[in-house]
Amino acid sequence: MEMNARLIARYAFREILGWVCMAAALFWSAGRLDWWAAWGALAVMLAWIVGTAAVILRIHPDLLAERLGPRKGSQRWDTLLMSAVGMLQLGRYILAGLDQRYGWTGSFPLSAQILALVICFLAYALVVWATASNAYFSQIVRLQPERGQTVVTGGPYHTVRHPAYAGALIYELAVGILLASWWALLAGGLTAALLIVRTALEDRYLQAALPGYAAYARQVRYRLFPAVW
Repeated sequence: MEMNARLIARYAFREILGWVCMAAALFWSAGRLDWWAAWGALAVMLAWIVGTAAVILRIHPDLLAERLGPRKGSQRWDTLLMSAVGMLQLGRYILAGLDQRYGWTGSFPLSAQILALVICFLAYALVVWATASNAYFSQIVRLQPERGQTVVTGGPYHTVRHPAYAGALIYELAVGILLASWWALLAGGLTAALLIVRTALEDRYLQAALPGYAAYARQVRYRLFPAVW
């Protein structure tokens, strides 16, 4: 119980720190706090953090140690890709703030921003659903034989093989519109491209290394979006 409490505290600290860094990047670069779109993006992120925490603590408690423990079996290409993704995401928020401060993008339809906010919420709801459906939802690409990892086919995995990536891609393309910044949208597009590369590499890795995944891939044909790819 004491170890669990420590893990929960570590997990909470890490997630809160990430949210605070996102807020700092947005508001420091914008030079003001009265920016509703930034608060909207932060609300989406907070909802995702809380939803994911609820799933882990109530449904898949073993994921807590998995996400905080040693990264045994991680793939070097995955470490490099996710480092680049993290830098692009941070840069996106800084660019959006600077865009707000200096007016690079100019006027932006409020209706598009509101629609983008709704899409961002729905996109991360899909990520939370995928997490709830997958007891092996690690944040790195690795096999988990010590946890008896098997192929997951329920929930959104019944329709596409990587639903969490689909949700993340939608968020990356929508949040730049929410923040009313073409520069942020460009950074989000680059991030989405890297996530597509990661999806392809992870799928290839799982087909080669995880028993039963190749058969699952033949049954569920699409990686991200039905009838697309």
